[in-house]
Amino acid sequence: MRFIHMADVHLGAAPDGRTDWSEMRKKEIWETFRSSIADAGKERVDLLLIAGDLFHRQPLAEELKEVNYLFSTLENTRVVLMAGNHDYIQPSSAYLNFPWSRNVACLFSKECECVRFPEIGTEVYGFSYYRQEILQPLYDGLRPVKNDCCHILLAHGGDADHIPLDKRKLSRSGFDYVALGHIHKPQVLVPDRILYSGALEPIDRGDSGPHGYVMGEYERGRINTRFVPKAKREYITLEVETTEADTTFSLRDRLEKSIQQRGWQHIYRIILRGKRSPGTHFDTEKLMEFGMVLEVMDQTVPAFPLEEWKRKYRGQMIGRYIESFEGHERSEVEEKALQYGLEALMMSETLR
Repeated sequence: MRFIHMADVHLGAAPDGRTDWSEMRKKEIWETFRSSIADAGKERVDLLLIAGDLFHRQPLAEELKEVNYLFSTLENTRVVLMAGNHDYIQPSSAYLNFPWSRNVACLFSKECECVRFPEIGTEVYGFSYYRQEILQPLYDGLRPVKNDCCHILLAHGGDADHIPLDKRKLSRSGFDYVALGHIHKPQVLVPDRILYSGALEPIDRGDSGPHGYVMGEYERGRINTRFVPKAKREYITLEVETTEADTTFSLRDRLEKSIQQRGWQHIYRIILRGKRSPGTHFDTEKLMEFGMVLEVMDQTVPAFPLEEWKRKYRGQMIGRYIESFEGHERSEVEEKALQYGLEALMMSETLR
């Protein structure tokens, strides 16, 4: 029995808010989902598991129609889905009365239920969210019926506000595979047994690294899995070490080369660290004028000649300020306080 495990597709999301590429990303999420469904057809997998948050919010009937069409194209694949904390079941939810294709099974109950597929010797257990937050560890006590089937738990959660998980209890629960959703980064809690597939596409700046789905195969009581990258883009954080010689344009040239090497298709967060010449301030907006740069954070500090200034301003406010940081190894916070304080003092000195 072969299966695909995906989660946190978040159809309808428009990542990165007011950026020029937000609407493009919204369309890409749909396209990556469509492409992943096509993979299930090409690979002739027996089971497609969607572990919650197929939609970013309550789905519209016309959106369900599009999704259902894609599911209906799978001649050899059974689809099982549940609702997560983003697309949780409301009394008026379009999920409830939608006429799904015959190959689609929905675990839309508040209580755990089981869908049986005797033709592939598999049973899938799970339930859906009926509110955005569930504080109780509802998966801890779940157990499958003892038989010769492959037992799969479709689950969504893992933090304090969304069904806390106990890895040890899950590993002893008797399920052959636990298909997890909610955490957007792919994670392996127990190799080949308890996995987060991660979001199909990265949804926000915290979703760094590759994204896609899990391909699995059950044979003779054992499951083997592999991660399949599918996302069109990644969020990448670039840390740039600066020196006193750097200017805005020199940094721009360095960043352009770095982004070119890693790929123009990715979305970047840039952090400037290190020293800069006193009085120099980098134009962070100009550093965002090329590529898909989400933000530039300037964490540089001015490079002051401390010993020279301590002698020059001995007995004055600047000299005493420098001396107040001596006598111990300065922490990173103290180092920044020293540099920023000196910059402010020098500015007030200049304005006199």
